[in-house]
Amino acid sequence: MIEAEQLSLSYGDVKAVCDVSFRIERSEIVGLLGHNGAGKTTIMKMLTGYLDPSAGHIMIDGFDITTHRHEIQRRIGYLPENCPLYPDMTVIDYLEYQASLQGVQSAERAAAIREAIGATGLDARAMHRVATLSRGYRQRVGVARAILHKPRIIILDEPTNGLDPSQIQHMRALIHSLAQHATVLLSTHILQEVEAVCTRVLMLRQGRLALDAKLSELGQAQSLVLSVGAAPKHARLLLGSVCGVERIEEIGAEQDRYSYRLALGPSDPGEFACAIGRAMHENGIALYRLQPEIAGLETVFREINDAEEVVHA
Repeated sequence: MIEAEQLSLSYGDVKAVCDVSFRIERSEIVGLLGHNGAGKTTIMKMLTGYLDPSAGHIMIDGFDITTHRHEIQRRIGYLPENCPLYPDMTVIDYLEYQASLQGVQSAERAAAIREAIGATGLDARAMHRVATLSRGYRQRVGVARAILHKPRIIILDEPTNGLDPSQIQHMRALIHSLAQHATVLLSTHILQEVEAVCTRVLMLRQGRLALDAKLSELGQAQSLVLSVGAAPKHARLLLGSVCGVERIEEIGAEQDRYSYRLALGPSDPGEFACAIGRAMHENGIALYRLQPEIAGLETVFREINDAEEVVHA
């Protein structure tokens, strides 16, 4: 559906995006995550054809963006970070105007506008002038404009920006609903937004792709933490004999209890834990704690960005 290959873009001497590649399949909800200035908006502008990459290649729905830009743009619904609206228009007049620009047929226009207004919760504000709306409701108008023509791909730049908690919940529900018929790519610097709505995350760091993973994969155990009554020399010898132990890290000691982190091999974490428990029992070593250590999105995000800070320190 969306294929980006080695995308790069520079603003003068500043490299905003560097050698980024990814592929997004139909009906995925993908979060583009990173600190402000990481390159999220620049990538979205390249995907929508508003910016040309300095290098790289983009294919969307089977079309090359260099030769079929307008065909691709007809298939995309785009909410930019600061959505331009006409303050003197009413919501319904603005959407009528946008529907005409997006090629919605006259006979279908009224139904398309009603559907977009209903989906974004704008029914009570339809006859209000845009200038009188709060930031949150203006954001809803931008989303309504993006989905008027029932696009196959929806790109949302910071979609919950400026929304209150109840509006954020509504927006999350809307994104899930949109994904039933479209591929959704959204950018954010808020971890909770990715965890709440996305099935996959693309994490950017200083213009480079630092992580491409499914959220379900991040929730799997990456290591085991255990506390035993065996000092490092003895524990390393014993734990190293358990099939599947790839790395042993000492993480602390208190009185006669020693704690270690074990890197998991490809074996099942449950079977791995059972093997370690049996080894401790058979050798008469007290086992005080044995639990999986799960690397969630917050942990991965912190580790990736902390590693970058160390490199530049």
